[in-house]
Amino acid sequence: MRQLSLGFSPCPNDTFIFYGLIHGKIPCPGVQFIEQLEDVETLNQLALKGQLDLTKISYHAFGYLRENYVLLRSGGALGRGCGPLVIAAQETSMTQLCGKKIAIPGQLTTANLLLQLYSDGYEDVLILPFDQIMSAVKHGAADAGVIIHESRFTYQQHGLQQILDLGQWWETETSYPIPLGGILAKRSLGTALISQINRALRQSIEYAYAHPGEPQNYIKQHSQELEDEVVRSHIELYVNNFSVDLGEEGIQAVNCLLKRAEERGIIPKCELPLFTE
Repeated sequence: MRQLSLGFSPCPNDTFIFYGLIHGKIPCPGVQFIEQLEDVETLNQLALKGQLDLTKISYHAFGYLRENYVLLRSGGALGRGCGPLVIAAQETSMTQLCGKKIAIPGQLTTANLLLQLYSDGYEDVLILPFDQIMSAVKHGAADAGVIIHESRFTYQQHGLQQILDLGQWWETETSYPIPLGGILAKRSLGTALISQINRALRQSIEYAYAHPGEPQNYIKQHSQELEDEVVRSHIELYVNNFSVDLGEEGIQAVNCLLKRAEERGIIPKCELPLFTE
């Protein structure tokens, strides 16, 4: 039995997606998955060190990982109306925030990449775990923040204001859905094993859809937000047809994001294919 390390976040979309795979509901002959739940920036950094065989990452981080990892077609977060939000304690504008301190959930998060692609002048960042950003903005440690995950649904309860929807900006700018995070596999695992894992991951998503009540205890065990409505909204927003399979539109969106980041000199150029085929 081959043991493979598998990293993903404790957020409801990931625990929903990986439940079947982790709990033996989906056959993957000859493979045992060893789960490691971390926030997305920690996963980005672990992948940079090559410490995970399979992992959820930010597409920003993928720009630095393409030599050693390939992208799986299933399991990721990509869609419309699900991008990061720039929030502040008071009503303001992005122009007024230029040069100000902005809290972000990680240097290599797609949230930060979108902020840097939006315009110059947003380099003064405060890196915090995603669940600490709202508090930092509310108490003045940062002039604004870029929020992701469950925070999208709860920032108004903290008296905070939305300044910009970076996902909406991206969709208007490119017409593509926004690629947030994907699932990577080490190239060294080989084409056959990677294909087997991708099939199993797709089946894990389909299993969760077919048995929606079954993963709930696992999801709530790890979720930052325990309210059923927040958890449900989170899964509905971040798990969609693109999670089952990126499809041609999803692949084009990923390529567009990486190309724009390359052109701006944010990530290094790479000619290797995204997938192993």
